[in-house]
Amino acid sequence: MIAKYLATALLGTSLFAGAAMAQTSTTTTNKVDSATASTVSHQGQWRSSKLIGVDVYNEANEKIGDIAELIIGKNGNVEQVILGVGGFLGIGEQNVAVSFDKLKWVNEPVPTATGTSTTTTTTTTRPVRSADEQWYPDHAVLAATKDQLKAMTPFKY
Repeated sequence: MIAKYLATALLGTSLFAGAAMAQTSTTTTNKVDSATASTVSHQGQWRSSKLIGVDVYNEANEKIGDIAELIIGKNGNVEQVILGVGGFLGIGEQNVAVSFDKLKWVNEPVPTATGTSTTTTTTTTRPVRSADEQWYPDHAVLAATKDQLKAMTPFKY
């Protein structure tokens, strides 16, 4: 009895597979309006994946952390930026949340001051950015010290 049911099921399956293979496929192409599709980056638009790892400095050009995560609200806007603060090579690092609008985004490299007490030379840490690097800022500036960030309540996922 079970053998009859199995044989019927196998026969039915093979018939459906044969019918599916006999169908012809039709392809349709959707034309995309050139005004809605753009391959050119716009000033002030960044790829979120490229913001992860961007260094954060304080106003004295001292590195205070880096961006570990972005928290996006239901409206699609970035509401908070999670900064990794402290630690060494990721060990002992603490994540803290700061509001997105507290960060000042900078496209130019971080200037470094070197020299003696009589002469000071300001240089940048790297050359001018190429066009393909414009999908993300060079760094962010936050008006806080590393100690202030370490004292904040840790952000838990």
